[in-house]
Amino acid sequence: MMLVYLNVAHEHNEFNNKCEMNFMEEETPPVHIRIKVGSIEFEIECRADQVEDMVKKVLSTVTEYTSRQVRVSDTSFKSFQADTCKGIILRLWREGWFSTSRSLEDVHNEMMRIGYHYDRTAVSHALLDLVREGILTREGRPRRYRYSQKRPP
Repeated sequence: MMLVYLNVAHEHNEFNNKCEMNFMEEETPPVHIRIKVGSIEFEIECRADQVEDMVKKVLSTVTEYTSRQVRVSDTSFKSFQADTCKGIILRLWREGWFSTSRSLEDVHNEMMRIGYHYDRTAVSHALLDLVREGILTREGRPRRYRYSQKRPP
């Protein structure tokens, strides 16, 4: 019984393979078309007798897509402005944070606490610039300077 089943399955596979071979011989190779409309690019692969319909469908889709109005929500977007290291230290000065003397480590830690992660050397250079501009004063020895406001904001 099992042998008969295998023979039937084998004959069925041979029949399918012959049908596929005949079908492939009759079928022409597919046509490849690449269409670019503005910034949208399409690739179509179809039979030669389907080319016209497919191109019409693609073009109607592009026309429909481009005719839609894009609705922007009424919420306003905040403009992103990168804060400089010096600008952040100036903001701390305006807030009176330098009314007591602060070390480089204090300034760096406060900047990190409020969400600005600058390198210590950048903070040090910005502090030196503000000392030279007469906004802050620096007391102490190298590597142990304390910064405080020279004049009120």
